[in-house]
Amino acid sequence: MVFRSHMQAALAEAAAAGARGEVPVGAVVVDPAGQVVARAGNRTRELNDPTAHAEVLAIRAACAAAASERLPDHALYVTLEPCPMCAAAISAARVARLYYGASDPKSGGVAQGARVFSHPQCHHVPEVFDGIDGAAAEAMLKEFFEAKRKG
Repeated sequence: MVFRSHMQAALAEAAAAGARGEVPVGAVVVDPAGQVVARAGNRTRELNDPTAHAEVLAIRAACAAAASERLPDHALYVTLEPCPMCAAAISAARVARLYYGASDPKSGGVAQGARVFSHPQCHHVPEVFDGIDGAAAEAMLKEFFEAKRKG
């Protein structure tokens, strides 16, 4: 099977989140057949919900579509390294593969900070692939925060 990245779809969701005034993070869930089954961008401000991160919203939608609380053999593409909350949700949903773009030294929970998947309490560890279109994701975040500081 040839690898096909779906990070461009996640980047589009991130751009849409940024246009709404949200931190530009986007996520898509891909089923075992390679089809995007859920997509989301951050909506924490819009929904007044601190858990409305792109990953959580995409996982919720994919689980609803699958009529299951688990997503075995699914892949999650997200533009930014998941925070500890999102990493725990990824583990709980049993997502098979995680692809992320930019690393997050401040709030990351995968390779930085809490490193959720390395804890003995973590019941499922997905395969993790980092740096997928990371420069594009990082540039979008930097532009967003630079505009916020100027405005």
